Amino acid sequence: MRPEFISGPFLETVWAIGILLISIFIGWLILLGVRYIERKIEKQTHKPVLLSQLLESLTRPLFLLVILEGLLFGLDSLSYTAQWSDILVKSRIVLLLVLVIYTLARIAGVLISWYLKTATVRRRARVDEGLIRLLRRILTIIIYAIGILVVLDYLNISITPIVAGLGIGGLAVALALQPTLGNFFAGTQIVSDRVIRVGDYIELDGSSIKGYVTDIGWRSTRIRTPFNNMVIIPNSRLADSVLTNYYGPTMEIGITISCGVSYNANLSRVEAIALEVAREVVEELDDADKTFEPWFNYEEFGDSNINFLIWVRAKDRMGSFHVRSEIIKRLKAALDKEGITINYPARLLTFDDATLPPAFRASRQDSERKK
Repeated sequence: MRPEFISGPFLETVWAIGILLISIFIGWLILLGVRYIERKIEKQTHKPVLLSQLLESLTRPLFLLVILEGLLFGLDSLSYTAQWSDILVKSRIVLLLVLVIYTLARIAGVLISWYLKTATVRRRARVDEGLIRLLRRILTIIIYAIGILVVLDYLNISITPIVAGLGIGGLAVALALQPTLGNFFAGTQIVSDRVIRVGDYIELDGSSIKGYVTDIGWRSTRIRTPFNNMVIIPNSRLADSVLTNYYGPTMEIGITISCGVSYNANLSRVEAIALEVAREVVEELDDADKTFEPWFNYEEFGDSNINFLIWVRAKDRMGSFHVRSEIIKRLKAALDKEGITINYPARLLTFDDATLPPAFRASRQDSERKK
């Protein structure tokens, strides 16, 4: 609507331009207001939060909506565009649908990035940036595809052939990219289930592959072995494998040191020495978990020794090797100092004389007579 005193093509054009300029000014004010709110939120939290990211995603659509609505309102106020009023109404609705789709795509991208980068960090799970970008891209394409179909349906354009073509094309692409899609969905499963995380030390069952996870990509996972080699495993194979995560549920790892002493040893004294050595190592080494109390138990009557176990805990997998090595060295030295013997494997063989060859039987009888 325009005032009655606005008549003539020139004044109507000036009026329409004024409406457009006012809408630009209002959009600029909205832009400044949203950015001011973002700075206030970040100043209070000292870091970007989900609310400020959502506001940032809404800023551009709101700015475009105000300007384009002002443009359409200005065109609608012109007398010489009255014959196009139906087109302008449809344009306004299509514009609104397009901006809603655009806004949903931006919000979805922000939410998925926040979930994968922020929410998973609270669970000590870091996610590859390439995987985040790929998921955002796929979600954006899906939203835009659905939005285009909605707009076409509103414009009375038949979307049935398009949907059928997309279905056939999607099936062909899925069959052609089956290995790639299998690795992609396996990667998302690994990330969502938090089976492994970047920095974890893992070992695949039935394989010599073990090391630190350095990257979880959309197609493969990279593992750095203790020999500083990089092993690249397809995500589909990793998802189907039985693996041990030495950093889950916590990084601390239990260590068992098995040993045995002679049957003549004082078992109470052996237990005291072993616990003393274990406590000394735990107290001195930074790799040992000082919150865990070492414990000792006798395991079995072995062939040559009475076997026992010492149980301690290290802070991580690599530290466990140092702790184990130090306990073995000090335990051997302490037992030797006390004169406690760790026997070599020994066997006592007895034979029936009837089963011995004649020469061995005569030699045995001669030795017995000499005794």
